[in-house]
Amino acid sequence: SADPALTGAPEGHELPVREVRLSAGAGFVVAVCGSIMTMPGLPRKPAALDIHLNADGDVEGLF
Repeated sequence: SADPALTGAPEGHELPVREVRLSAGAGFVVAVCGSIMTMPGLPRKPAALDIHLNADGDVEGLF
């Protein structure tokens, strides 16, 4: 239920869906309800793959 005052297993309730998103890569549909916020997903190539140490021992690829 979307009502926090209801406890147990209430019957006959409606769940208000604010938005529906397709996560095609993951293969599922996400129903966003109420004030829930989602986190962004990672890109295909995370930025961490470009971070490395050069020959002098300095970190490169952060910015």
